[in-house]
This record gives sequence, structure tokens and C-alpha cells, in this order.
Amino acid sequence: MTSHVSWLVYNGGLYTEKFKDYQQLMTKAAARHGVEMHPVANDQLLAAVGMDSPLVLPDHLPAPDFIHFADKDIPLADTLEENGFRLFNKAEAVAVCDDKRLMHRAFAASGVRQPATILAPMAYPNVGRKDISYIDRVEKALGLPMVVKEAFGSFGEQVYWVETKEALYDTAARLQGVPHLYQEAVMESFGRDVRLNVIGGKVAASMKRTSEHDFRANVTAGGRTVPYEPTREQKEAALHAARAVGADFAGVDLFLNEGSPIVCEINSNPHVRSIIECTGVHVEDTMIRHMISEGGRV
Repeated sequence: MTSHVSWLVYNGGLYTEKFKDYQQLMTKAAARHGVEMHPVANDQLLAAVGMDSPLVLPDHLPAPDFIHFADKDIPLADTLEENGFRLFNKAEAVAVCDDKRLMHRAFAASGVRQPATILAPMAYPNVGRKDISYIDRVEKALGLPMVVKEAFGSFGEQVYWVETKEALYDTAARLQGVPHLYQEAVMESFGRDVRLNVIGGKVAASMKRTSEHDFRANVTAGGRTVPYEPTREQKEAALHAARAVGADFAGVDLFLNEGSPIVCEINSNPHVRSIIECTGVHVEDTMIRHMISEGGRV
């Protein structure tokens, strides 16, 4: 029996096989819990200004009790929240996690332990910067090797391992006009990390990821996974990171380092197929239960 209606908002221009699989996982889990979940592309929900209605919606789309917002269309998310809809995750959490510069600043503001990071100075697209001598100060502060990350990217892509000053200059020159950052390398965690799925302030499942050929351990980049039992400190670090960005749902990546855990980054829209298959924990059901518990128009 259906007791709730929900929308699963996705990006209409990025309807990949990976997302189709995610959609099937979530809609089936929703049905198991009496939720009628409607997949809705973001281009079906048009945010408007200066009009009688702030949303131009398709006909016959039932109003949701809550929305699973699996996209990064922040103006749309803001508009939905302004009109009383409860989003999972909230617009601010999605925005902060989408831009790694904002994410690391949020970590710093909340005291989350993270690698030393320098944000690249802004350069205009198609203009760039001829003088990139600031790189000398970046190298002096962080040392080599280091990691260079574009601010916007997923699945371990747009992340570069840099070992020499020449490579650092080449990478920085290529990224002028592209928001990015520079980060110290956590050498003891090269090619391995742990992913903790956080749902509603609790760690729901965890796995260890390793790669024999790459500094990145992401599954999409070829990493292998095994179930993992995190330490109390690792759980606390993951929960701390999720609170810092205000996320209901989060895939938190921790380095495997000595001492207190170091947070690599956090994903507000983690695809969950790999952790389900690795651990046997159906986190999608936990996500649905959390949305039922915390959802409703505001």
C-alpha cells in the first residue's frame, strides 16, 4: 500500500547506465516501503522568476511528500526548498560537496582533519594567466609529490598525481581558467582508502578500496573492494565530515593513514551499487526509511 509520494530528481542530460541502475535500486526500495517514487529529470522541473508560479511543472505529476535530489542543479534545488519541499540532500549540502573548494573550506570551519590544501587563484575561462610563478610557493608549502584536483569532478576523474616541478607547472598551466586546488599527498594511503556510507547521522556500511596500478582507489577507476569494519575514530571522522557539509546522505572517503583519520573528500550523491555488492548491506532501504522519517513539506 502506498503511503508516501516522492520524486527522484536526476539530470536529464546525464541519464547514463550508471544512473539508470541507481534509479532502479531506489524506486524498488521505495516500493518495498510503500513509497511511490517518480523519477523526474531536472529539465521537467523548470525554476522560474518574475512569474505567478516559481515552478513550471509537467501536467499530472503528483506532488511529493519529499524529494530525493540526485542532481547538482542548485538553482532548481533552491527553488524547490523555497517552496516548502524537503530535499535529500539539501541544496546547500549538494552545492558544498559539488565544489571541492567549498567542501574543504567547510571541513576547515568545522575542524575536520584533512590534507593541507591550497586553492588555485581564480583565472577567467579563455583568458587564463600568463604568469603562474605562484606555483613556486605552492611547491614550497606542500612539497612533491602532490595531488592536483579540479574543483568539479566525480568518480576519481579530474584528479592528477604530480611528482616533478615541471609536471606541476604543466598541470597548472593547463588548468588556468578551470577552478582547481593543490593538495599534499598522503603517501601511506597511496592506492587505498575506505568509503563509509553515512545515512541520517549513522554509518550504514563501509568498504576498503585498493588499486594496484593507480593512486586513486575509486571503483570506477578500477579499484577493488572488500568489506571493512571501521574503527570508532574513523566512524567519528566520517560523521564529523557529513555534519560539516550538512548531508543526510554521504559517501565519505578516508585515507588509510597512521594516527587520527584524515578525510579525503565527501560525495553527496554516492552511487551505492558497489557498496551493496561488496558488503551485502542494502543501504538504499536505509535511505528510504530515513526520508520517510525526516520528510514532509516544510
